[in-house]
Amino acid sequence: MSKVAVITDSNSGIRQSESADLGVFVLPMPFDIDGKAYLEDINLTQDQFYEKLLAGADASTSQPAPGDVTDLWDKVLADHDEIVYIPMSSGLSGSCATATILAQDYDGRVQVVNNQRISVTQRQSALDAVRLAKEGKSAAQIKEILEATKFDSSIYIMMSTLKYLKKGGRITPAAAALGTLLRLKPVLQIQGEKLDAFAKARTVRQAKNIMINAVKKNMAEKYDHPLSDDEVIISGAWTPGTDEKEWIEEVKKTFPNNDIYMQPLALSIACHIGDGALALTVTRKLKD
Repeated sequence: MSKVAVITDSNSGIRQSESADLGVFVLPMPFDIDGKAYLEDINLTQDQFYEKLLAGADASTSQPAPGDVTDLWDKVLADHDEIVYIPMSSGLSGSCATATILAQDYDGRVQVVNNQRISVTQRQSALDAVRLAKEGKSAAQIKEILEATKFDSSIYIMMSTLKYLKKGGRITPAAAALGTLLRLKPVLQIQGEKLDAFAKARTVRQAKNIMINAVKKNMAEKYDHPLSDDEVIISGAWTPGTDEKEWIEEVKKTFPNNDIYMQPLALSIACHIGDGALALTVTRKLKD
């Protein structure tokens, strides 16, 4: 049986300190903050990032350098036969396309998964890949399974500020100004590769209800049959400036019979979302 390694990037929210216990290798995402280079969870912590961001630092993200990607692959392949590499969604970054090109030089030993996941849903894909590898699946088989189920996940994100979307050119300055003037709490969605507008809320409470109801509707209507609690995983995330403990408890209370995982939002996403954000996701479990 082939020895398969699973690698993802830090967009998954998997910390370096927990990667070994989870059986996943994690490639840190690069940042540029006021002209200085950083790597997420290597020389840039969550607290350090938000301290700089809220102080007005000029922060931007980029995809990992090709050499950093292949260096990690080469290191891992010294002890493994194959790699399943799960980068962030190809719809939100060019890192997946770059990795796919790089993998062509590895004679099939590196399988790049383009399953449109990010944050906690990307984390779940990595954990699913680890499980499938333990069950004896090859890297190519794991890639096929994960890509066949790529639309079995939905993400909803409430934002408290449009400042960073405007900065990144994702919305017009006029739209950002209007949203700020009206004190809107826009809710965005990721269904597959695209980040789209979903709803507009006036308050955090209204935004929470919109996200919770969207997850319930997703479970009831998206698939060929209503999904039961044991068929889905509910996950969530947040950025500072919110009451994350209250959010965690609210989600657990709303979905008491579900598997639930909550974590801080990965920094490479938070860089474009900003502080005061909440997210809720629902992912259909892989069938045994």
